[in-house]
Amino acid sequence: MISNAEIILRLLIGAVFGGIVGFERHAHGRAAGFRTHLLVCVASVLAMIVSEYYHYLSLFDPSYVRADPGRIAAGAITGMGFIGAGVIVKMGFNVQGLTTAACLWIVSIVGLSIGSGLYVAGTTGFVITYLALWLLRQWEERMPGLSYKFVNVVMQGMGDEESINLAIKRCGALIEKTDYERDLEHKEATYNITITFKGEGCTEKLLAELSSLQNVKRVMIRS
Repeated sequence: MISNAEIILRLLIGAVFGGIVGFERHAHGRAAGFRTHLLVCVASVLAMIVSEYYHYLSLFDPSYVRADPGRIAAGAITGMGFIGAGVIVKMGFNVQGLTTAACLWIVSIVGLSIGSGLYVAGTTGFVITYLALWLLRQWEERMPGLSYKFVNVVMQGMGDEESINLAIKRCGALIEKTDYERDLEHKEATYNITITFKGEGCTEKLLAELSSLQNVKRVMIRS
């Protein structure tokens, strides 16, 4: 059975690793931050320590308890699924919280590794996680990603889809889908268009292009 000093050491390492990852998330304004990641990692360490303890008891007295040391760890991973789902939020075309959910998951795995005494595996996993959050973030920010926008254009009369499409193409965007509405009472045509583009500055340019078209009553662009 592991000593009390070893138990304390594993818990402290788990708290440090979880806290560092959580601090990175907290610094970027995420809901699951320093305390959440620290507690998740420490809880995972405790789960593995408890698993090892019951396994130790089963070796000396099989009639007293027969425990699979992997069951408690599997329960910890299942519980992380609920916490991870709670930090994922979908807003229009954007999904926020996926990286934080992945962080909570990997932090729990790191905690299980440290709790089982696999210091090299847990430390390596922690280093890879932190480098991915710190270095790859800078690399991603320099890469022009594909953005999705929802464009709503209301025009007086029968509308003019061709001029709308030309304005969108002039801004360097691609049309993915177009839905149509027509208000016969007010004689208005509404175009709901999903577009994609790379880079920045397209939204303001497109807003100006669409607003300058004839018979346009209202233009809305949202994510």
